Amino acid sequence: MIPALKHYPYSQLGQANHGWLDARHHFSFARYWNPERVHFGTLRVINDDKVAAGYGFSPHSHDNMEIITYVRRGVITHQDNIGNEGKTNAGDVQVMSAGSGITHSEMNKETIDTTLYQIWIEPNQKNVKPRWDTKAFPKNALNGALPPLVSGQPEHKDSGALFIYQDAAIYGGQLEKGAIIIQTIKHNAYILASLGEFEISLSNGERITLKKGDGAEISNVHSFTLSAIQNSEIIVIDTPA
Repeated sequence: MIPALKHYPYSQLGQANHGWLDARHHFSFARYWNPERVHFGTLRVINDDKVAAGYGFSPHSHDNMEIITYVRRGVITHQDNIGNEGKTNAGDVQVMSAGSGITHSEMNKETIDTTLYQIWIEPNQKNVKPRWDTKAFPKNALNGALPPLVSGQPEHKDSGALFIYQDAAIYGGQLEKGAIIIQTIKHNAYILASLGEFEISLSNGERITLKKGDGAEISNVHSFTLSAIQNSEIIVIDTPA
């Protein structure tokens, strides 16, 4: 199979501005529909959201979806109908397995806007018992490969990553300007430029530069190089086809 590298600039993403919520959609979502951008393997949704202070997503329901929230700035407060309540701070991650059904809210109760990635991955098990978890992760710049933040891959069982019901993984972290790392993946990858500017390069010579807000798809390779042009925050979603 031929390696493939596709770039999706921030300016070309789907957009929806509801006043309290300014969203960019990497895939079709709600009123944004693009038949060529429905999913990437089991990855169904990536929303780049800015939630105004004092607002948020009021109680609503989901089932049979792994919903991951990566908070980039500010704080989001979660509450659900199975008794979970907690805050996820900037740089940290929460996971909700909707399973057989869950009703939840995600509110910005702070005095500043909150920015976050909302990521939906289709599960490999249906109607599991709903669950929620959150975890703080190190904020220091990395010297090696990005660590797994979220994973259902057996090889990450003892890594400390938050669990999901899918053979997928989400890696993330910060690279200082000039840092170069080799990132390995199991399947295909969707890359998010949370902050900064960096280059992705493949062994066949293909390369692209991502800036804040951009996305990229990588197919048919199991490793690639990330080179930080500026101080950068990078998310890598390794997802089955």
